[in-house]
Amino acid sequence: MVSINSQKIYDLLKLIPKGRVTTYKELADKVKSKAYRGVGQIVGANPDAPKVPCHRVVKSDGGISGYAFGVDKKIALLKSEGIEVKNDKVVDFEKKFYPL
Repeated sequence: MVSINSQKIYDLLKLIPKGRVTTYKELADKVKSKAYRGVGQIVGANPDAPKVPCHRVVKSDGGISGYAFGVDKKIALLKSEGIEVKNDKVVDFEKKFYPL
């Protein structure tokens, strides 16, 4: 099994602009991995949150998933960046999605 380089994931997170989101799958695909959960674990262990914007990573359907500081904090951060969230999902997800 090929391990995922954590620093590469953190470097990719820095590319996501304010007001946009990407997915765990997109991150995994970018590092040529199918280990979506492994990527999620790396994102969740981000030592420099929110400076390295792991809060901008959501599920493939736009759903909001866990965050080290709580889902409510993640939603608040996203909203402060102009991303509307309704029923724990990014509104207009396709328009807010940022491909890496």
